[in-house]
Amino acid sequence: MKENKNLEFKLAVTNSFLKTVSAFSNYDGGKIIFGLNDLGEIIGIKIPKETCIDIENKINDSITPQPRYSLSLTDKEQTITLEVKPGAHKPYFYRSKAYKRNDTATIEVDNLELKRLILEGEEKNFEELPSHNQALEFNVLENNLQTNMGITSISQDILKTLELYSDEAGFNNAAALLADKNSFCGIDVAKFGDTISIFQKRLTLEHQSILKSYEETVLLYRDFYQYEIIDGVNRRSVETVPENAFREALANAIIHREWDISAHIRVSMFDDRIEISSVGGLPRGINEESFLEGQISILRNPIIANVFHRLNLVEKFGTGIRRIK
Repeated sequence: MKENKNLEFKLAVTNSFLKTVSAFSNYDGGKIIFGLNDLGEIIGIKIPKETCIDIENKINDSITPQPRYSLSLTDKEQTITLEVKPGAHKPYFYRSKAYKRNDTATIEVDNLELKRLILEGEEKNFEELPSHNQALEFNVLENNLQTNMGITSISQDILKTLELYSDEAGFNNAAALLADKNSFCGIDVAKFGDTISIFQKRLTLEHQSILKSYEETVLLYRDFYQYEIIDGVNRRSVETVPENAFREALANAIIHREWDISAHIRVSMFDDRIEISSVGGLPRGINEESFLEGQISILRNPIIANVFHRLNLVEKFGTGIRRIK
């Protein structure tokens, strides 16, 4: 048995374990076993029952808000297991600081991560927060709604239906992302030649509607990966990379990225493949295996996902990865 992201060993009870209680409460939970050295060897606790009371008092006095945890004692080995549950009222602080696990170490979260914990504790997403810019225009969105849904013009009621506007807070960040002009990074596209030192095409799409960035990236894809062959009187289209797969992957990169990070989605185009790198990693609660199997869909930006779904740009029900494969 070795220490890992969700398991820590402590030889004795010192205040340092309280940082890990904060980290486990803020994220996925975990266990701290007292009476083991760093190698996982059993040393034992001399007075385990009294030590349990000491652990409980330290947690209750030092962690705010109160975390969910349980203590169990193994009489034979004289060890104590503290199991900490993921908290519902994040962030959890120890001495006014919030912590997270980084492999087997416990470290303080940075300001960006702290803001995310606060939003999670309030059951909100970044896209739901009020936009700093309330003077937004939606010509691109309106054109897409006309084409795909037959809506002649955007009204305030339609924006409310799409959850982009409320009377109390005005436009949110999702609305800003879909607006004609905004302050967000977008998509950085590069078509490489024989080596990554040769750029056949470079295009940076930013500060504009994510719908427009999506459309312009698809047009660039068509320039390099689609062509026609004339065979006698017949004409047939050839795709060296399937457009449906590219569209689905690109839309998912936009929908599932962390928009509070100032960085571009990267689309790297090669002769035999396309690599798309989104920002922020996998959403919490899903691992690489379940992602690749396409069995679980966790929406990081449900408002944006709903708009893309209504415009028939993406499938909303977790089949995207399987469709791509």
